[in-house]
Amino acid sequence: MVSLKYDVGENELTMLKEVYQSVGRMKHDERIIKKVFNASTHQVFAVKDHKIIGFARALSDGVFNAAIYDVVVHKIYQRSGIAKILLEDVSCIQLIATTGNEPFYEKIGFKKLKTGMAIYKNPQLAEEYLESNNP
Repeated sequence: MVSLKYDVGENELTMLKEVYQSVGRMKHDERIIKKVFNASTHQVFAVKDHKIIGFARALSDGVFNAAIYDVVVHKIYQRSGIAKILLEDVSCIQLIATTGNEPFYEKIGFKKLKTGMAIYKNPQLAEEYLESNNP
């Protein structure tokens, strides 16, 4: 049985690091994890047997909209509906998916925006994420 909780203690940062690392995100150490979660307005954690197995974090206006910055489920618990459970409570969510993860987000209900736009100052990110680099 998976339960949800909405905050974590300092002693649980290692579990978050393990979840990130299970999906190949090796740059996230406890210091960075603490910083990004402290800066997030919304966070939810999936827990099984007293262990964090997934989480989502977002920035939000607290009423209408949220921009998701992470939806991560430990590799061994993927494909079990946990990500969808983590995102149930927000009515309007915007997301910039990392390259290659678009099918995952489509599976849990995300659709492409008609009006989505972005500016990337980093040329590599612009090449990766923008449809066109033409001015």
